[in-house]
Amino acid sequence: MTVKITEDMKFSPAFDYIDDGVEHGVLSPFETKKMILKKGEQIAPGFKPLDVDIKMLKDVPVTMRDGVKIYVDIFMPTDAVKVPTLIGWSPYGKSAGTAPRYTNLFNMLGMGNAWSSGLTKFEAADPAYWVAHGYAVCNPDMRGIAHSEGNITEIGSQEAQDGYDLIEWIASQPWSSGKTALTGTSYLAWSQWFIAAEQPPHLTAINPTEGLSDGYRDLAYIGGIPDKNFINRLGANHVSATGALREDLTKEIDAYPLADAAVWQDKIADTSKIKVPAYVIGSYSNTLHTMGTFRAWRNLGSSEKWLRIHDRQEWPFYYDKDNTEELRRFMDYYLLDKDNDWPKTQQVRYTTIDFEGHNKTDIAATTFPPTGSQLTRYYLNGQLRSLQTEPTTTDVPVKYQAGGLPGRASFQMTFEKDTEFVGYPKAKLYMAAEGYDDMDVYVWVQKLDARGNVLSEFVVPNHGAALQDFTQEGASALRYKGVWGRLRASMRHLDDKVSTDEIPAYAFDRVEKLSNGEVVALDIVLSPMGLTYKAGETLRVVVSSKDELGGVMPGTPGATPDNKGTHILHTGGEYASFLQLPLMTK
Repeated sequence: MTVKITEDMKFSPAFDYIDDGVEHGVLSPFETKKMILKKGEQIAPGFKPLDVDIKMLKDVPVTMRDGVKIYVDIFMPTDAVKVPTLIGWSPYGKSAGTAPRYTNLFNMLGMGNAWSSGLTKFEAADPAYWVAHGYAVCNPDMRGIAHSEGNITEIGSQEAQDGYDLIEWIASQPWSSGKTALTGTSYLAWSQWFIAAEQPPHLTAINPTEGLSDGYRDLAYIGGIPDKNFINRLGANHVSATGALREDLTKEIDAYPLADAAVWQDKIADTSKIKVPAYVIGSYSNTLHTMGTFRAWRNLGSSEKWLRIHDRQEWPFYYDKDNTEELRRFMDYYLLDKDNDWPKTQQVRYTTIDFEGHNKTDIAATTFPPTGSQLTRYYLNGQLRSLQTEPTTTDVPVKYQAGGLPGRASFQMTFEKDTEFVGYPKAKLYMAAEGYDDMDVYVWVQKLDARGNVLSEFVVPNHGAALQDFTQEGASALRYKGVWGRLRASMRHLDDKVSTDEIPAYAFDRVEKLSNGEVVALDIVLSPMGLTYKAGETLRVVVSSKDELGGVMPGTPGATPDNKGTHILHTGGEYASFLQLPLMTK
């Protein structure tokens, strides 16, 4: 039977699946059969010709424990005998590598499509590459998607159990070596946390590349502020040819506003239960995934685990030739038993960003934050609008009109010597609202050059005019602008079980509205950082009533704040607000 939590879920009709061989890729028309794709064949114009012959098992039915059938495509060497399998679990069409929505996306980002064979499921491994190196690749249409039976759920125990069942089915096939691994980015990383925590016996390793790990905290209610916009974008991928229903997170936002609801509890990954080797990829810049990736890494139960922090957006990083080769070293060691010294790989490699073309990548460390990172407080001075190492004895409140102009207050410090911050920052702000009983507070830590210009950098290849337009106040996953965080004041209660001075964590299990002028302490968790400043450059922290970074991707608005009246930021005396940063001391 399906998992019990589905009884609490809210559903809407899935979107219609258009089976015309175009909308969902040239290989999407449904037919269970075997095919041989020949070396040199081009799946569609603009894609890379195949390097080897590939056997494709198309639309293979796999029965889940409750009798529901899902369908998978499997690619393998034509002479496959006992090969390991890579799996890309997501709702994105298993045959959609040539779908216009994805070809257009990668062209917009400046990646083009020649890096892919066209067999590549969105955000998953390219079968052409991996088959050429002795692997099978399995791309499922999960429950409810396309021709797969059942209703569509969005991350949690149902997907975890189905992923478990698929892994064990693969291991039982005559062509399988019994070893499997999960790989992929974004949703395909998010799903790995859940499936691996189920501990399927034949799951050998995982490679989560940029994936959130808590459906409430990282997606629906970041900082306790509801955001339906990106969820609606995700929901458009829930297409069905069978009349399936789809779990509707926007309805669940309305029905279950607090994180202790069973639906949201089911969407928290317990990565402490993951025991298989894990090669985790993260970045500082991904406004959808960064927080969840680092949280999952911190709690990861694997004794063999690696973290690599890069300076690009997830897709150009994942499909980069050299990075694919490194991923193969990891997979070869665990799935093909090749003695290639992978275990000698540095456990942590991090990056520092300078926004001026001189990022340092793959800096070796044993932990994150690295040794030498020391939490240092910089206090807000309301009179000078500066940051300083000692609090002022007198409180000088700074006011701004919520939603008005400028609708923000900022504080700066200019460095006398080269300075580096690597680790977990936070802001502790003492604030009050006049004329309203709540406030949404957004924090942004920027870098200014010696002439006072605010710096940022694209993390995708396209730096053209259209991307400039989209990313100026939005498309935050494509252009890194600095450290960020946000919090709704009425949701400020900390979770004493997991919250620390270094990394605040919220319970999100109660609403504590403000009385007029009441001063409350807001511990605002900020995104992990690796920023460098030269002598003469300036750090600016912005406290705002607006989501100044905007939505995650082009065409998707950011969260709409619930702000009215005046915000008051206290800056001294008993209300000494500060920014806490991980200063590298050696």
